[in-house]
Amino acid sequence: MKNKIKIEKLKKIIAENALITDWRNKSGNSSWIFDFRNIFFKPETLDLIADIFWDLFKKEYPFQISGQEFAAIPLVSAIVMKSQQNKKPLNGFIIRKSRKPTGTQKLIEGEITDEKIILVDDLMNSGTTILRQIKILENLDKKVDAIFSLIRFRDLEYYKPLTDKGIKIISLFTLDDFNIALNDRKEKIYPQNFKIIWYAQSPNPNYFHIVPKSAPIIDNEKVYFGSDNGYFWAINQTDGSAAWKYKIGFFPRGKAIFSTPIIYENTIYFGAYDGNVYALDSQTGKRKWTFFEADWVGSSPAIAPDLNLLFIGLEFGLFKKQGGIAALDIKTGKKKWEYIMPEYIHSSPAYCPEKKVVAVGCNDFNVYLFDAKNGKLKWQFKTEGEIKYSFAFNPERNLVLFGSFDGNLYALDIDSGEIKGKFQTQDKIYSTPLIHKDNVYFGSLDKNLYSVNLDTGKLNWKFAASGRFFANPVIIDEKIYIGATDGRMYEIDIETGKLLDFFQATERITNKIAYNPQTKRFFLPTYANEIYCLEKKN
Repeated sequence: MKNKIKIEKLKKIIAENALITDWRNKSGNSSWIFDFRNIFFKPETLDLIADIFWDLFKKEYPFQISGQEFAAIPLVSAIVMKSQQNKKPLNGFIIRKSRKPTGTQKLIEGEITDEKIILVDDLMNSGTTILRQIKILENLDKKVDAIFSLIRFRDLEYYKPLTDKGIKIISLFTLDDFNIALNDRKEKIYPQNFKIIWYAQSPNPNYFHIVPKSAPIIDNEKVYFGSDNGYFWAINQTDGSAAWKYKIGFFPRGKAIFSTPIIYENTIYFGAYDGNVYALDSQTGKRKWTFFEADWVGSSPAIAPDLNLLFIGLEFGLFKKQGGIAALDIKTGKKKWEYIMPEYIHSSPAYCPEKKVVAVGCNDFNVYLFDAKNGKLKWQFKTEGEIKYSFAFNPERNLVLFGSFDGNLYALDIDSGEIKGKFQTQDKIYSTPLIHKDNVYFGSLDKNLYSVNLDTGKLNWKFAASGRFFANPVIIDEKIYIGATDGRMYEIDIETGKLLDFFQATERITNKIAYNPQTKRFFLPTYANEIYCLEKKN
């Protein structure tokens, strides 16, 4: 009886101080929202929640509690403090939304014991936040026993993927208790029909650089990628074991291999921050040739097989010579031509075989387009921001497309460099655009994936994620797959932009995935030098 009185008291506090019924969403429409910050810093409210929690879970003791920042911090703190009063001391820890990019770079704050775990949160809506926490703890061989939330948005049947794991769900209230409704509350939770076949990680990842690193590429047998510890890896697709590895030379602390490799005729090409461009035998890892002239290479190579050339961006530590693009002979690594620029180049060249031209971006805000055969500059175009990644050519419309740090996706005429159109997002664009049929797909750091019609320049749809999009999208069986910094690989309907499924990793995803259509296996990278080999369940 006493607990019912406490719960009714808490319900009144939430209704009067946390529920906002005239909130305006991004579209300007009237809606509702719970803002628990209004009550979580009031000691009497936190003490009341802690009392209710202990009334419900005291028979479960001993256990430990956890949750994800921000809401879980005051809740865990209040419950731990109450445990001391109750002479049943609890261990508590907090799971970060993403790994801290400075200091100790921890994903979990606090120590984890061997006792069963109860997760706490203010709200339980789609369940994706909870799923991520469960995934992180499972990777540590820890099991969640129960979930405690103040308000549950959806029917219990929605959370069947959680209850199937044997996890108890205990919520004090539902939306009905506050006379509000959720339109899709009966929809089923996303199925997460991806299963892990194997997992591999290069040792000593660097967590400071939250940017695209060396994305995996594949042939019929292996996965190839560079890592933060200076090793370039060839991993067997069957089981994730190392086929071979190659150590680069001396590199600056924190940066080793950010260059995404490319494979051609059993040769792997990539650049590294030791200043070299490498050509390795894909079967053995033995070096075929090395180009030594740069100070650093973060750019990824592009190949023109018809010209027998490889193009790559170079960086130098010289005054008025900080960047450039070089064309190298594929077979020998000999330099055929070079063009020097005043700023660093992180961008990766793109080659258009139909026009025999190559494009590259620079930190001086310019795009440069060259005659690929001789390096003659055909035109340059200045934006309002740096161009960090690569380009997509559409010869049918005579367009080259790219994103800029000014937040725009640009479409330029290949022959003249004249601007034919641009599309504005709300943040920087790192993602390389992907052209498919009459549309272009690209991500932005504003946490949206966009589909834009190439003929009209109009938005078809946009998909909002909870993380930023550095990665490039890929299309597999007419579905879009793309990773974000929330650690999720999203499967999206190409026509509607609706979410079909997702896979939750524990670290940020900043590179595109690789896919083998013969084995139907996905190779998902994270910025922590991890590779997940996934299969889609039927």
